[in-house]
Amino acid sequence: MKKILNRASAPTPKFFKVLRNVGLALAAVGGTILAAPIALPVLVTTIGGYLAVAGGVLTATSQLTTTDDSK
Repeated sequence: MKKILNRASAPTPKFFKVLRNVGLALAAVGGTILAAPIALPVLVTTIGGYLAVAGGVLTATSQLTTTDDSK
């Protein structure tokens, strides 16, 4: 558990920072679609759920990616 916390607080490479931001945007769009106050078609709601999950996974994976300067 401590190793994961150390990875999360370690510096993230620039490419993965961009991917993290894209993941955050996807999760926000998906969450907005899911929380819409109007009734949306089932297909749109399903796509919103997939966007939210994909954005969350992309964000978490990108945040835990670090550089290995020991080599």
